[in-house]
Amino acid sequence: MNEQIIARHWLALIAPKAAPALATSTVLILARIWNANGAQHSIGNAVLMTALSLAAATAGVCASIGRAGDPVIAGTAFAASGGLALAGVAGYADGASLPLLLWVLITAVAYGLAARYWRTDRRERVAYERHVSDRREERAHIERVETIRGTTQIEVARTGAAYAEQLAKALVTRAALPGFDPTALEAVGLPQLPSTESSKENRS
Repeated sequence: MNEQIIARHWLALIAPKAAPALATSTVLILARIWNANGAQHSIGNAVLMTALSLAAATAGVCASIGRAGDPVIAGTAFAASGGLALAGVAGYADGASLPLLLWVLITAVAYGLAARYWRTDRRERVAYERHVSDRREERAHIERVETIRGTTQIEVARTGAAYAEQLAKALVTRAALPGFDPTALEAVGLPQLPSTESSKENRS
């Protein structure tokens, strides 16, 4: 069986692993730009970001303990809450030490949450690949068995036809020899050829 080989680009392999760090780094950079443009020591901006972060965290809690219990919505809400908290602190704080510390913590938490989904995705992918491999091996085995069976039947038919042809040639050749007695064939139980019957009728 011919299988199509698809080689994924190295960027496609690295992008999912680098996504949490890129997201938190982007939030930190934009928050520091916001800090330089007037967000520093702005009480209104700090209150707004705190309220948005608490609202996102509340949405994550509701999504995780609700009847549906959707982990995707809960993870997205918690990620948004962490990002808003990081943006608020990075935009309001004076120095870069506290924003960097919070960035490291949020990035570590993001990777911890993402690792859980990566393990689940990898487990499902391995199970799917194993299932596909088993089905492929089963079909290949069936194809091999059917090929062997068909080849055997063809060889048996070919051998039988060749044997019958050789037997017919041998009997015809023997019948043409002088002194051939067809009753000797009947005595030993061999089948009588039509040519023998016609020769008998011609003799009679």
